[in-house]
Amino acid sequence: MGRKILFVTTDQQRYDALGCNGGTVARTPVVDALAADGIRYERAHPQNVVCMPSRATMLTGQHIRRHGVWMNGVPLPAEAPTVAGLLHESGYRTGLFGKAHFEPFLDPFLRFPENRMGVSGATRGEAGPHRGFERMEFAGHGAAGLVHYGSWLRDNHPEHMAGYFPVLDMTLEVNPDGGGDTGAPQVKHNPVPRDIYHTDWVADRAISWLDGLDSSEDWFCWLSFPDPHHPWNPPESELHRVPWRDLDLPAGYPADASERERLLDLKPAHWRRWYDGDLVSNYEAPAKWVPASLTSDQVLEVNAMVHIQNELVDEALGRVLSAIAARGWDDDLDVIYTTDHGEFQGDFGLLFKGPYHVDSLMRLPLVWRPAPTSTGQPAVVSEPVGLIDLAPTFCQIAGVDVPSWMDGVPLPLSGDGVANSVRAGVTTEWDSLHPNGTEVHLQSIIVDQMLCTRYEAGTCHEGTEGELYDLTEDPLQRVNLWDDPAMGATRDDLVGALDETLPDRPATLLPAEAAV
Repeated sequence: MGRKILFVTTDQQRYDALGCNGGTVARTPVVDALAADGIRYERAHPQNVVCMPSRATMLTGQHIRRHGVWMNGVPLPAEAPTVAGLLHESGYRTGLFGKAHFEPFLDPFLRFPENRMGVSGATRGEAGPHRGFERMEFAGHGAAGLVHYGSWLRDNHPEHMAGYFPVLDMTLEVNPDGGGDTGAPQVKHNPVPRDIYHTDWVADRAISWLDGLDSSEDWFCWLSFPDPHHPWNPPESELHRVPWRDLDLPAGYPADASERERLLDLKPAHWRRWYDGDLVSNYEAPAKWVPASLTSDQVLEVNAMVHIQNELVDEALGRVLSAIAARGWDDDLDVIYTTDHGEFQGDFGLLFKGPYHVDSLMRLPLVWRPAPTSTGQPAVVSEPVGLIDLAPTFCQIAGVDVPSWMDGVPLPLSGDGVANSVRAGVTTEWDSLHPNGTEVHLQSIIVDQMLCTRYEAGTCHEGTEGELYDLTEDPLQRVNLWDDPAMGATRDDLVGALDETLPDRPATLLPAEAAV
């Protein structure tokens, strides 16, 4: 019997969501305990700051330019190799429960297996195999999407379908409507009972699958929670957990509007243009919402809703771990916990995400609790690592050779500089070609607590702009050093490292099949 792997992801969760990372609002004792017994990574970065590209990277261990999923709506090619397939070929049982999003999940033409599997419910014949997983049961954001949870809710609790916030409006754009106590966008008080909320459903389905496995089998289970991604509509019964009126404003949110505008004006032009409602640069925020309209109370309520969702995820993970322990598997179990990207949550007066490479979106929670029977020891790793490194790490845990088609390297077990010895730094990139004609291209690299972002020419930028931050001296990323003459050599070295690390961009980007 070998080591089993529980891979846990959330969606759109900030680094500071967890108590082990300094979070002071949400109670996350389950993940905090994993961190205390395992390895906590202080600088984990995604290779893209939206869902589909980031998830494709986790599944393949490849750069965005290699697997081709450059934006939401671009499906991972059917022939793409996956770590799940590799492990399955090596004898592992494989399952994914929750949000997959390797393909568009709102395609009415049912062109993709994820759509077709989720239409009529979670029966064995409609739940895989796909992408190396022998079983997949999908959940999205509430009742939205062609997913198993939506079908299950419709069949068993149709009265609660309308309780969830509608993610898209009638024009299939991200819904700008507000709700809750403050009218904050994508907030709603949800009457759905806690025990049928999608977070608990995901845990239930994973437990059911695990219960059906033989005790001697090795397995790889991706437990993929859709929260705390918007819409922010946890069960109304749980709102008492974090009263928004009792919160302090987050450190990244300047309460004074003139200070917000001053900081935004220090960044490339698309920051301020989005804030003022002058620019729709991506699909990832409501096109009809103007960030400048965001109030301090709305920031507080959004943060409260997010932290309620964080707590529910932590509790659901605890149930899964208890079920695993009851099977006697805990000693041979590796647990890796992370997310696909972050969320502004009020930083700079913004919500959601998009072509903005700052810690709000790029610094991720990442915890690895190696199996107690392994040689791994508790540690804190401060050097940068990437989600691109997860697939090679799963191979290492399983005793499988890392294939040549993976670009990442196994996560370091200690802060000994191993990861940085094999590459210049960790990169994140963005390409967007919006139907309105807006074109934005940027790439970032982090090395030695310096974050450098280069902008290519597009409809918003001339190609000379950039961002450079000393994260040690400026953790809130308010002082852009890109044009500082004293930092010119550092900037040029980092741009060179960026070119050294990234593969060439394909001559033609794969087409987007759907907006979501």
